[in-house]
Amino acid sequence: MQFTSPPNQEAYYNQVWSLVRQIPKGKVATYGGIAKMLPPPKGVEIESYRAFGPRWVGAAMANCPEDVPWQRVINAKGEISQRPGASKQTELLLEEGVVFNGKGQIDLIKYGWGNTAHTSKQPSLF
Repeated sequence: MQFTSPPNQEAYYNQVWSLVRQIPKGKVATYGGIAKMLPPPKGVEIESYRAFGPRWVGAAMANCPEDVPWQRVINAKGEISQRPGASKQTELLLEEGVVFNGKGQIDLIKYGWGNTAHTSKQPSLF
């Protein structure tokens, strides 16, 4: 089954935002890491959720309220996804003490939050 958005988009986005608000200053999580921390929405099979969850988290972050620390969510490579606002995201993370290597990547072992801290050592389900 193909999903372009979660069945109850508002409820899912609220779950994402609630979780992202818990990421401490100076830490980051990946889109897939956030998705893994949330249960699949009702009516969505786990395999479908594995495929679509990170995209849904990305959509939630693109539409988040001002009190959500959106800058702390990055891609699975430990990078900021290139899009409008990417330079602002880099600036905000640097202000929080997050360090980027020469390739523009963040060490997910050092700066990762939740299960994201392990994603650079373990293969992702996504």
